[in-house]
Amino acid sequence: MKSIKKILAVLAALAVIAATFAACSSGGKTTAAESDLEYVKGKGELVIGITYFQPMDYIDEATGELTGFEVEFGKAVCEKLGVTPKFQEISWDAKETELAAKNIDCIWNGLTITPERQESMSITVPYMNNKQVIICKKENADAYAVAGALEGKTVVAEKESAGEEAILSEDYADYFGKANYVAVEAMKNAMMEVKAGTADAAVIDYVTGIGSLVPGSDYEDLVIIDKSFADEQYGIAFRKGSDITAEVNKAIDELIADGTLEKIAEKYNLTEQLAK
Repeated sequence: MKSIKKILAVLAALAVIAATFAACSSGGKTTAAESDLEYVKGKGELVIGITYFQPMDYIDEATGELTGFEVEFGKAVCEKLGVTPKFQEISWDAKETELAAKNIDCIWNGLTITPERQESMSITVPYMNNKQVIICKKENADAYAVAGALEGKTVVAEKESAGEEAILSEDYADYFGKANYVAVEAMKNAMMEVKAGTADAAVIDYVTGIGSLVPGSDYEDLVIIDKSFADEQYGIAFRKGSDITAEVNKAIDELIADGTLEKIAEKYNLTEQLAK
């Protein structure tokens, strides 16, 4: 009987030692008690979920390097947080799943702030103004600017995007209600479809339009129609209840105050779009 008690005592002691070791190896905190900020700082990097589109996140053809407004913005914020940014391409329609599964730590990619997203995620203060616009080939611009002109035409937008919401909204049924809507994987795909003539028009972010439809680009034969839909603002999304959001808001305020954010925006012709 005494030997059994001794064995139990030894096992109990080993359990305490193991628990202490586990706590020490995780910086003195157990995984269950670890905050989102501690989790990110513990691994030393912030995994940023993106899709490629100009002028926010894209590959510079001259250097082969990832660049763009949000790339530079992300690097500046991460420097203040004391972590390394890691940009990871995601499928836009799976963004919230990727975030919840901790495959990424935030969605920082022209994310429109909506009440529904604020319910499911923790979102920063707005940093940029945006709107949805129609793009098409130059020769169709005047015709497609008129309500009803897209009846029977093929209109594309990125899946799960604000552009898709505008097309499907009753608010803009006079423009898109009788069009043939087709969802595509990304905004760059939407622009390619219009360029190739497999779609008549696309609904994309205005920010993307002014960054992509420029002289010398692949899309110089496309134009933005002078009609906007769904004025909106961009924010950075973290997991619901994340304590990183407040730290990033603080970093954004500092980057605005010292002029850094405006300098980055100037580089990409986005100064007028910055949220005031």
